[in-house]
Amino acid sequence: MGDMASLQATVRGRVHGVFFRAFVEEWAAGLNLTGYVCNRPDGTVEVRAEGERQRLEKLVGYLKVGPPAARIDEVITGWSEYTGNFSGFRIR
Repeated sequence: MGDMASLQATVRGRVHGVFFRAFVEEWAAGLNLTGYVCNRPDGTVEVRAEGERQRLEKLVGYLKVGPPAARIDEVITGWSEYTGNFSGFRIR
């Protein structure tokens, strides 16, 4: 198992109503990550994910592209220690 970490990301742009959360859930599950994705009242999307750092970095790359109908203006990331608090990856 590689270096484990926790990622917190905020995605700004046109990310509501464009299947962004489903897009993130699909990629995160495919990368064997745990955590969640949710819409925020301010129009951003919040992503919390845990797993191997290399896989989390791949997820960040996907967040910067998004699904076809999305427009990504900014992805703000923060990193912390792995907690193991999540059992799967879910849309909230």
